[in-house]
Amino acid sequence: MSMNEIQFQLRPHSKKEAAAPGTERGKLPRVAEVLALAIGFDDMIRRGLAKDHSDLARLGCISKERISQVMRLLWLAPDIQQEILNQPRTPFGRFPVGEVAVRRIASIMLWREQRDAWARLLPCYSKPTE
Repeated sequence: MSMNEIQFQLRPHSKKEAAAPGTERGKLPRVAEVLALAIGFDDMIRRGLAKDHSDLARLGCISKERISQVMRLLWLAPDIQQEILNQPRTPFGRFPVGEVAVRRIASIMLWREQRDAWARLLPCYSKPTE
């Protein structure tokens, strides 16, 4: 691998990779993995390891459109991001809300409105006190 190339994977290749010794069993919800990837990509841009989204797409060998979809998750209100990232591992990595629905919420401009949309999707979501 050259210095101008990055490699990443969204899913482990084997069950052994999925659960390292001493870690929780199960998989992270897919949307949590993608959000973590977006945070990592954003960090790469901030640190100068990648210039922009096009550079990330080229380095990661994925389309610019997919990079845009992934990065759109960064528009979520911080508390929604935190809730997604803190979801417990499950045997199948299932989360009640898929990535497409979460991206729709991320496209809402106001965090207050995002939180309302999130609460409609997840009845167990507890709204922060204002």
